[in-house]
Amino acid sequence: MAKVSSQDLGNQPIGKLLIKQAVPASIGILVMSLNILVDTIFVGNWIGSTAIAAINVVLPVSFFIAALGMSIGVGGSSMISRALGASNTTKALKTFGNQITLTAVITILFVVFGLLYIDDIIPAFGGKGAIFQPAKTYYRIVLYGVPILALCMMGNTVIRAEGKPKFAMYAMMFPSVGNLVLDILFIKVFDFGMAGAAWATTGSYVLCFVFILWFFLSKNSELKINFKHFGLDLPIVKEISSLGFVTLSRQAIVSVTYLLMNNILFDLGGETSVTAYAIAGRMLMFALFPVYGITQGFLPIAGFNYGAEKYSRVKATIITAIKYGMLLAAIIFVFLMIFPEDITKFFTKDAEVLKEAPSAMRWVFAATPIIAVQLIGAAYFQAIGKAIPALLLTLLRQGIFFIPLIFILPKFYGELGVWMAFPISDILATIVTAYFLYREVKLNLLTKAAE
Repeated sequence: MAKVSSQDLGNQPIGKLLIKQAVPASIGILVMSLNILVDTIFVGNWIGSTAIAAINVVLPVSFFIAALGMSIGVGGSSMISRALGASNTTKALKTFGNQITLTAVITILFVVFGLLYIDDIIPAFGGKGAIFQPAKTYYRIVLYGVPILALCMMGNTVIRAEGKPKFAMYAMMFPSVGNLVLDILFIKVFDFGMAGAAWATTGSYVLCFVFILWFFLSKNSELKINFKHFGLDLPIVKEISSLGFVTLSRQAIVSVTYLLMNNILFDLGGETSVTAYAIAGRMLMFALFPVYGITQGFLPIAGFNYGAEKYSRVKATIITAIKYGMLLAAIIFVFLMIFPEDITKFFTKDAEVLKEAPSAMRWVFAATPIIAVQLIGAAYFQAIGKAIPALLLTLLRQGIFFIPLIFILPKFYGELGVWMAFPISDILATIVTAYFLYREVKLNLLTKAAE
């Protein structure tokens, strides 16, 4: 493999560079999403449709704790990208060491809390009735591995900040493949049921951690830290926290959304509606993988060039990323509008779920073609270190617009109102993001580029 340097982020043509960064990111996200998708299919067919709902109840809790690692990773990686762009290796190394310390300490504390209050947390997130016991079994085992997952998610963002997207892709692929193999072994062969699904997931986290540890210890990484870098530095912690809070807030909103949706849908339609949401949610993670890949590829390019004061390249990166993202999103939209019934059949044979899920899926993805604008716009402000606008734009879609809508619309349209909230919030968030992004490019980037 040819030697890759972070300096390539400031020199190569934008279109070529974005593809080079985004394709591995997309493949990694695809494999990870396929893992979640196939895992859900295995669980639905080998354990039952209630098991799908049970996993959907646990996901927001485990993902929120893991997102602590991702938020520390994204916040620190923005700093690392800009530090490398400004040739400040000392700050990049200290930032990475602080990321590791923060991730390990904070996630372990949250896991202890999560295990102590297990019987209160699961019902609060919709784990009621027949869903409670399988959700509890899955939750307890998966939570043991969540600190490892958090370290993996943190490390993966740092690998991208170094300009090494292929290694970041491998870090996502190995555990995904491993999880599927362990699923077959623990669920199908040994018939461990929900416990088998949980141990397969936890085992996959360990595989990911081993690979990422190898990367940073090998000659492939530019960041060679030692024990002095692990000591917390207050200014660095503050900057990591302010930028990482954007990602954490986004995941917190996702977790709150799952909590609210599971409870609202359980009240409106019982286990069937919760399962339909779980299937639509899995497709939401899976189908948009190319757009998320573009966003992941965009972040280090924008951050590095902003740090290097190459503002015309930053503007070109924004425009190119949005064009690519919208094209891919339009293709995804057409596919999902045509085949939702066939997609649902992969997950379950339950007649009630087969009746409800396709319609829900069409509503969930109705505004997909424009979603790239919102994702890239929010990511831009995070990449250049502007925490407040990044936070507000990140919260627009699922927080500021979506959550009020799922309370208001069902009063007029019943369960249909819950599904209608998805495209309406997407459209409103995209309009607001487009306005602020245009204003930022005009007043900040173009002014600086002309100086």
